Amino acid sequence: MYTVGQLGKRAGLSRSALLYYDGIGLLSPSMRSACGYRLYSEGDVRRLERIMLYREAGLPLDAIASLLQADETSASTVLERHLHSVSAAIARLRQQQHVIAKLLGDGHVLRESRSMNKEQWIALLASTGLDEAGMDRWHMEFEKMSPAAHQDFLESLGIPPEEVALIRHFSRQGVADPGT
Repeated sequence: MYTVGQLGKRAGLSRSALLYYDGIGLLSPSMRSACGYRLYSEGDVRRLERIMLYREAGLPLDAIASLLQADETSASTVLERHLHSVSAAIARLRQQQHVIAKLLGDGHVLRESRSMNKEQWIALLASTGLDEAGMDRWHMEFEKMSPAAHQDFLESLGIPPEEVALIRHFSRQGVADPGT
């Protein structure tokens, strides 16, 4: 059995965080000592590890409480919904990144921002020896292998939605895309 202090030290959490988790019913101790101290079992430790993993995934505490009580199917649904939300947030942030780089008007800033634009990506593919036909095949394989990731990648390059749709259309049809 672990006291609040021992569990906090083991998990790298403050005493107040564990008391808060107890207060909201997220992690209650298995028992109390004769003096009223909270005592946590190995099962409580495993539950706390799951809580911390869900927190690392960015889930709010109320969603974590639901996940801890949910069956496997319901838990998957909550996690998939959160994954889609995170992906959408990343797409919005990438778009903001490109807008800021354009406002600054400095190509060096975009390179330092850990992102690429369409022109840089095409230049990289060309420098590796891919011609237009090779780039078209690359898009076709990407689209076939992972359509959603292909969409995200194209968006990450700052390509406008209409052009992304066109590239993906040509990629699905197996036809050379004049815009690649």
